[in-house]
Amino acid sequence: MSRYLLYVACLAMTLLSAWMSLRSQHWYWPLGIFGALSLLGTWDMLQTRTTLRRNYPILAHFRYALESIGPEIRQYFIQEDLQEVPFSRRQRSLVYQRAKNVIDVVPFGTERNVYGLDYEWINHSLLPTTIPSHDFRVRVGAEAAQPYEASVFNISAMSFGSLSANAIRALNAGAKRGNFYHDTGEGSISAYHRENGGDLVWEIGSGYFGCREEDGRFSEERFAANAREPQVRMIEVKLSQGAKPGHGGVLPGPKVSAEIAATRGVPEGLDCISPSRHSAFSTPIGLLEFVARLRELSGGKPTGFKLAIGHPWEWFSVAKAMQETGILPDFIVVDGAEGGTGASPAEFIDHVGLPMHEALMLVHNTLVGVGLRNRIRVGAAGKITSAFDIARTMAMGADWCNAGRGFMFALGCIQSLSCHTDRCPTGVATQDPKRWRKLDTADKSTRVFQFHENTVKALRDLLCAAGLEHPRQLGPEHILRRVSRTEVRSLAALYRFLDPGELLERMPEHAVFRNFWSAARSDSFVAPDRVLAMREVKNR
Repeated sequence: MSRYLLYVACLAMTLLSAWMSLRSQHWYWPLGIFGALSLLGTWDMLQTRTTLRRNYPILAHFRYALESIGPEIRQYFIQEDLQEVPFSRRQRSLVYQRAKNVIDVVPFGTERNVYGLDYEWINHSLLPTTIPSHDFRVRVGAEAAQPYEASVFNISAMSFGSLSANAIRALNAGAKRGNFYHDTGEGSISAYHRENGGDLVWEIGSGYFGCREEDGRFSEERFAANAREPQVRMIEVKLSQGAKPGHGGVLPGPKVSAEIAATRGVPEGLDCISPSRHSAFSTPIGLLEFVARLRELSGGKPTGFKLAIGHPWEWFSVAKAMQETGILPDFIVVDGAEGGTGASPAEFIDHVGLPMHEALMLVHNTLVGVGLRNRIRVGAAGKITSAFDIARTMAMGADWCNAGRGFMFALGCIQSLSCHTDRCPTGVATQDPKRWRKLDTADKSTRVFQFHENTVKALRDLLCAAGLEHPRQLGPEHILRRVSRTEVRSLAALYRFLDPGELLERMPEHAVFRNFWSAARSDSFVAPDRVLAMREVKNR
């Protein structure tokens, strides 16, 4: 049968090569090659695990090889310039160009369909401004003892362990040079974060890595020792993340090296568990009290939390706890469901959590509605690669933006989609020293710096064209979106934005607030009675 022809041919060539090798040593190489293929085909025939290999001995391996390079084939030869899977060629090219400080202009007009649905732009002014500096700053923790002047563009949370040692070194050195911050991720502060002295935001996850007792509980003493280091500028409690909201994590024991064990404060060689929820608090008020305690232990550094929005009543319960107790975080970082620098379960990355735009507006609107927006800064993360991404996100309510994968591209990431295999070809997302040692930290740190520098310069140019002087002046009225072939709406017209104090005076005409705000409780994250009653009616 035709599917066995290659196997039979290899057997025949093996016999021929064996006979000819008796006369000439030049046949040793063919004998070795065809002999190995024949052995492979024989094993394919005998094994029972894979039907495809039994039916197509040897040939099946060509199929596996082609399948393994499918992402590369699609990315380099099939994918269109504007097709985002998950980042388009245009997005990646822009980061590469700005990181390398080469020309990033586009010839002959846009490739985008300006009459297509969801096309967005920012309107320009007939009175453009001139802004002398592109170093836009946001004061975080104005009421804290040690406020921080944050850049409007920073490195999002990516842990040592997820990223390699040299990747962490290069990111932090770039942040130091550009005077922007580097979020540690929940894997704590490693030696590689400390080498170059760049500003750090220390993320505290549910595993309390770097500030935990042996049994995994939070340790105030160990936290204070790290938090009071001058390099740590802010403290961020991670409630959930966009990559896998509501999901814990396990770093398998064989990957828990001596360095990772020392960084995280866990035993070497044993599974490192990151629980799906915190043990230091269990209620909204408990969360705020924990934030206040961390701020005190750190010596008054700005302290807040990061979350991906899920059930709206849980976020509302936190907002009500702020309102009732007067305990406020200095900042909140909103992580969108489109985030994800590492590996995530397919269902989580595709179908769990609120996308960043809607999540950001819910957080922004809630804080405005309870009259607290001017006292709490809001950051946002979710596929930020360009100045327009920053402008749009700030127009929707953010004070600054973070990027993870954008800075990975600056390091040289080629979107090979192999982050979870430990075989990252560029040495960015791997712990294999044979791979990550090839990543030149001096060169890549310069690229990190230049990507940030050129992006905020581009943001300055956008603001000048729009007649503005600072990103804080951006509002939803500045960003336009095409909603049909003949209709255009500003974000201010598309979305409902609350008035200051509106939630304190009346119930807004907004379905989410009307359904869940009044029922949310400051003393519990549990679904309110209204939601439980709706479920009961459905189940009857």
